[in-house]
Amino acid sequence: MATAKGVRVGDNSSWHQGDNITTHHHHPLPAPPAPPNYKLGLNLDGAPQVDERLFVGREQELAQIQDWLSPVNPTQNVVAISGLGGMGKTQLSLHFAKRCHPSYSGVFWLNANDESTLKAAYVALARRFQGEDGRGEAVGKIDEEQAVRTVRQWLSRPENKTWLVVYDNYDDPQLPGLRSSTGYDIRTYFPYSTQGSILITTRSARLTFAKQVRLKKFDDLDQSLAILATRSSQETRGDGNATKLAKRLDGLPLALATAGDYIGQTADSFGDYLQMYEDAWQDLADNSDGLLEYGDRTMYTTWNLSLKQVAAQDPEAAQIFQLIGYLGNADLWYELFRNGAGSGPEWFCKVTKSKARFNKAMAKLHDYSLVEALPGHYSVHACVHDWVSGYLNSEFQMELFCLAIECVAQNVKKKSEPEFWLVNGRLIYHALRIDYCQRRGDVDWEDIDTESLCNIADLDKMMGRVAEAEKMYLQALEGKEKALGAEHTSTLNIVNNLGSLYTNQGKMTEAEKMYIRALEGKEKAWGAEHTSTLDTVNNLGILYSEQGKMVEAEKMYMRALEGAEKTWRAEHPSTLHTINNLGGLYIEQGKMAEAEKILLQALEGYMKIWGAEHTSTLETVNNLGVLYSNQGKIAEAEKMYIQALKGKEKAWGAEHTSTLETVNNLGFLYFNQGKMAEAEKMYMRALTGYEKAWGAEHTSTLDTVNLLGILYVKQGKMTEAEKMYVRALEGKEKIWGAEHTSTLGTVCNLGNLYIDQGKITEAEKMYTRALEGQEKALRAEHTLTLYIVDNLGILYSDQGRMVEAEKMYMRALEGNEKAWGAEHTSTLRTINNLGILYAKQGKMAEAEKMYMRALERTEKVWGAEHISTLNIVNNLGSLYTNQGKMTEAEKMYIRALEGKEKAWGAEHTSTLKTVNNLRILYTEQGKLAEAEKMRLRLLEGYKEEDI
Repeated sequence: MATAKGVRVGDNSSWHQGDNITTHHHHPLPAPPAPPNYKLGLNLDGAPQVDERLFVGREQELAQIQDWLSPVNPTQNVVAISGLGGMGKTQLSLHFAKRCHPSYSGVFWLNANDESTLKAAYVALARRFQGEDGRGEAVGKIDEEQAVRTVRQWLSRPENKTWLVVYDNYDDPQLPGLRSSTGYDIRTYFPYSTQGSILITTRSARLTFAKQVRLKKFDDLDQSLAILATRSSQETRGDGNATKLAKRLDGLPLALATAGDYIGQTADSFGDYLQMYEDAWQDLADNSDGLLEYGDRTMYTTWNLSLKQVAAQDPEAAQIFQLIGYLGNADLWYELFRNGAGSGPEWFCKVTKSKARFNKAMAKLHDYSLVEALPGHYSVHACVHDWVSGYLNSEFQMELFCLAIECVAQNVKKKSEPEFWLVNGRLIYHALRIDYCQRRGDVDWEDIDTESLCNIADLDKMMGRVAEAEKMYLQALEGKEKALGAEHTSTLNIVNNLGSLYTNQGKMTEAEKMYIRALEGKEKAWGAEHTSTLDTVNNLGILYSEQGKMVEAEKMYMRALEGAEKTWRAEHPSTLHTINNLGGLYIEQGKMAEAEKILLQALEGYMKIWGAEHTSTLETVNNLGVLYSNQGKIAEAEKMYIQALKGKEKAWGAEHTSTLETVNNLGFLYFNQGKMAEAEKMYMRALTGYEKAWGAEHTSTLDTVNLLGILYVKQGKMTEAEKMYVRALEGKEKIWGAEHTSTLGTVCNLGNLYIDQGKITEAEKMYTRALEGQEKALRAEHTLTLYIVDNLGILYSDQGRMVEAEKMYMRALEGNEKAWGAEHTSTLRTINNLGILYAKQGKMAEAEKMYMRALERTEKVWGAEHISTLNIVNNLGSLYTNQGKMTEAEKMYIRALEGKEKAWGAEHTSTLKTVNNLRILYTEQGKLAEAEKMRLRLLEGYKEEDI
């Protein structure tokens, strides 16, 4: 039997079954390599530490970036966030990275400020990708070029497409059109494959290879206030100074954040900071700590670096940027600089030689976000402008100041030039800056051309800046007197202009002094009949007319007219201008027949030499409208105004100030007709136009505001009326002063309003102020003074103070008869008021005497159907009713009613008042059918509850 072979105990040898048995050594198989880990999350090593709670706004920009950098896009997406230093580009990129990082396999923030910094970031990133630490002493052991290749290769792997790289502060690009000795082309650091998402922050607007998200200032004031609130930890709602500060910093995030941090760390308020910003900009800048997230950078260091880069590439662009510090920061256009070049320095002539060269310089500034390019002009952010003024121009530079003056002065348009108000409206903001700079600098006025000063003075005068105009005229006058002498004709022209300015200011004594000096000098230099002499004679006529010296005014106008006819001819424009002025004087004097005759003469002359559509022709047509309106010839007046308006719209445009004057006149005509809706429409058109052309505080604007106040009183809108009057008053007090005649006119209107509101004490206070002011500014017998005296009579009459009322009326009557004559409308108004007073006192005979006297003269001056005539007729009807003279009363009422229906229409409030008087009369007479007829007619015009 077979036996089994066993293993011997203790025997270490092995046995083999057959010779073909071999020994096998078994080693474990190597594990397959792990797949690369591309999910590296959010990597913000070295990024500024920004508290997310401080981030405000930018939701629209975030949405746009998110759309463009969607990781599902099959191709590489590159987005550049560009904008001025301080706009919050870094903060926006970090906020986006933190908000959207779950959408990406990895987010990597890199400092791209310069090439060496970026390479160092690539070394750290390469170590991260290789699984190394990437920190401390080992950093320098990796070759930078190899690190760059490693990162680019890693980002180019086909399976690694959903990453986001943020290149922050790429502010020194080396690209076509951007020459920089220190810059570099960031595209050489992009991955080899066109994949993934890239976000760049930069001050340059020239990264054309990327989609652009251009950050601009915050236009929403609430967002600016939110930054101030979060940074300062103080409440901004309801804080007027916080609002002012937010507006002053003009929506620049870094400026707002810096202000908020400063306020939060000190005991200063928003108002304190604003005051320091305005008065001690440099000191505040030097002593404000930078924000934590900006490291050692501030707004001003970033802007300074940008300007140095501009200067290296285009020195003239940097110089013109410095010039802008002496001009306004907004609305900078080529012609502003070109027309001011003249005999300027070589660099300025070079950069303004052509529009293309100018645009090239501005484009370079725009490349670094120092200027904003807008349709038709450029602008500089207000805070950047403050930096230019406070830092670059910290030492006053006379050459640049003179250049700024020339830029403004050589662009000023005369009123006779087309669209003068548009250009001058743009220039005034630069004139404001010149005024600001000359207050802060040591100006050598002898280096400035006096004609340029006169041009700026003319601009200030046209724009209602009378104090600034006076200062410029006086500076120019001093220069002319020193250079040419006190009696030189150029000197005398400035003297004449000062006379005109003082007239507008209501400084009648100073105005007359200037005109007399100019007149005597011109008579000596040119002769009594020289055209320049006659211009001053004409101006004296205007002054005397303003003063109510009608005889002296007429004498001046007649002298000017005779001289013009002799020197020129009867149909010369200078002659016709004087005729036109004389017509205006006759209107004021109530000499309507003479006014119409002379205005028609002027119109005929203008038509012959200029034609029907010339602006001088249209001004005379407008004046005829004024005449017919005063005569109560409503249809003729409206026809003239419409003709003038259409012509001016065609010649000047709908927004020209001369067009707006006729619009205003139409409004006043409609107001007198009781067409309140049409009147308000005209006034609002004029107001909107004046605000656009001149600004909210110009005298023409305020005059229209005043007219709206009168309209609202008539409509019973007392709250709106008071608002208008107060706005007009505050504006006029600011421009003219508290004692100017125009200011006092609005004071008087407020008095009228307070009477209508039953605020008798306030009304008397207004009238007294107006009276004392007019007596001081003009004289006790001036017609404007007498108008207020007459109003005081009305007030005293309403208060039952009959003796004082009669005293006022008698003073007004005597003064008006002396100034205007017995038949002037102002005289007749007071006579009518005396009639009302006597009727109240029960002095029926005296009342009838006054009414009949007023009626007789009004019929003679205005005609039987004029509204002023009809009002007196109506008053006589009331007097006869009270006397029991019912037949005579009815006769008067019927006459008044028929006249008002013809003049105003059946539904005018004045017409309806006479209808009501007839209703009362018929009721008292027992004519109930006629009374009912009147009542029903009233119902058609009024709501029943108003009866």
